[in-house]
Amino acid sequence: MKLPGPIVSTQWLAAHLSHPNLLVLESHLNAPIKKLTPTQANNKTLQIQGARTFSLDNISDPDTTLPHMMPSETVFTRKMRELGICNNTIIVVYDNAGIYLSPRAWWMLKSMGHQQVAVLNGGLPAWIEENLPYEESNHNQKFLEGNFVAKASTTHFCNAEQVESALYDNNYVILDARSENRFLGLEPEPRSGLRRGHIPNSHNIYFETVLENGQYMKPIEELQRIFSAKVNHQQKLILSCGSGVSACILALAAELAGYTKITIFDGSWSEWGLESPARPVATI
Repeated sequence: MKLPGPIVSTQWLAAHLSHPNLLVLESHLNAPIKKLTPTQANNKTLQIQGARTFSLDNISDPDTTLPHMMPSETVFTRKMRELGICNNTIIVVYDNAGIYLSPRAWWMLKSMGHQQVAVLNGGLPAWIEENLPYEESNHNQKFLEGNFVAKASTTHFCNAEQVESALYDNNYVILDARSENRFLGLEPEPRSGLRRGHIPNSHNIYFETVLENGQYMKPIEELQRIFSAKVNHQQKLILSCGSGVSACILALAAELAGYTKITIFDGSWSEWGLESPARPVATI
């Protein structure tokens, strides 16, 4: 069995849910910034049948104060093995908001050399709406250890120094997934200690722009229209947001739209917006 692409439908997952090589992962944060709808909040204690928890809080770099930073190969290997993941495991990731946290887990796995991974279009809300098999969440399960070995890519993530060197290089386009008001510096950041504004010469595509009702990816033709207004296929994309999570939504949308030169600024605004070191910031 092979995945049909970077995104799969609820019907595809339901048809393959019992496949022995398939694992379903819930991309999870203890305190996500995005507010859940009442229905999503009611479903917060539910999971797709047999799902395992991919905790963005725990699967991150323990040696930095920046949120959600990528861990080392060693840490990532250990965490994936604890989830029972092997090198030949086929993985579908989802989250309880539709499409919000799941692209981050998808991108993390890809960056560590695991290509057989896809995002569930519609996430848990669509799954439950279609009355497909679900159960009470269990975030403390233990599993038979897998044999996963991480092999970190040098292209999936970049750091602040690399972003700074690309600011005025026409071979690069920096896209920011935060809301327009945060991008323009018209409202404060949800995290304390950060300046307002955006990376100079960057452009704004709010992550909700590529989604329908926050649950589904827009059709490929619409995604192509959104990205072609900002970037061409010869340019390299650097994607940023508040902490490197919603930027991965843009990464998924860009890949669906046919873009291949994509990297995530891991520190994103949580690093760039710090008072010290004072990197250049633009506002309106």
